[in-house]
Amino acid sequence: MDDATAAGLLAGAAIDALLGDPRRGHPVAVFGSRAAALEMLIYRDSRLAGVAYTTICVGAATAIGVIADRMTRQSPVARAAVTAAATWAVLGGTTLATEGALMAHSLRGGDLPAARARLPHLCGRDPSGLGAAELARGTVESIAENTSDAVVAPLVWGAVFGVPGLLGYRAVNTLDAMVGHRSPRYARFGWASARLDDVANYVPARLTALLTTGLAGLAGGSPRRAATVLRRDGHRHPSPNSGRCEAAFAGALGVRLGGANDYGGRVEHRPELGDGPGPAVADIPRSVRLARAVSYASVGLAVATRLAGARARRVTPRRRH
Repeated sequence: MDDATAAGLLAGAAIDALLGDPRRGHPVAVFGSRAAALEMLIYRDSRLAGVAYTTICVGAATAIGVIADRMTRQSPVARAAVTAAATWAVLGGTTLATEGALMAHSLRGGDLPAARARLPHLCGRDPSGLGAAELARGTVESIAENTSDAVVAPLVWGAVFGVPGLLGYRAVNTLDAMVGHRSPRYARFGWASARLDDVANYVPARLTALLTTGLAGLAGGSPRRAATVLRRDGHRHPSPNSGRCEAAFAGALGVRLGGANDYGGRVEHRPELGDGPGPAVADIPRSVRLARAVSYASVGLAVATRLAGARARRVTPRRRH
């Protein structure tokens, strides 16, 4: 079944590359609406309520994956098909690249209102007062972070645990986006979701940073410079994971990321990562190209990992009883 899961991961990634996210009835959106309804029922300003909320939501998504896994245990074709569907549902690399390209197009044309309207598709910052330079910075930072969150991380969990890993991870990451941010309402209630997301992304974020460093030349950058910035600045970000991705992208692109971010009146000051000027409009397509390269490499690693597991099981002699 490892072969079938590997085939499903590859097929799902290929469908995402061709079609992007489903336009109607996106499973992640459906999950988000159900999670929001549950929040209305059990919300309390306490960590205990947040733990219960996170456990129910992530447990339900993972349980669906476990059921699908067991139902397809005897059919490689069904296992591959279910894995492909789940992979397509949880990956967001193509949509991320599309949003980056649309932002670059708006900024090149000098259409700031259109560019500001696009930024919420990438991150939660208030775009109303942002100029071209800050919109470009927000875009590059979001592409760096979401290459890990929306591509590398789900593939890592899918390679290790199959469909349950794909669905469980996407539930964790979606809850973090919904309630994991620091605000008066979610400081306690969202604590469990935020911490679980930190754990789930610890290895994928560092893998993203390493792949970004190795592939920096595809964006006209230097792997050595990317590695230097990653080592020097990756730990400076308030997130234990996002800083690694952003620092690697900053070094690979030869730009400086970080600064003040306005989240609807809540301003966060992020430390500077990298050297050189802030990102320009021309750096957005470069970041998209680098993100695509990292995404394709992570697909290859996920498939290879699953195939290696299949080969190891075939060559391991069974014990006689």
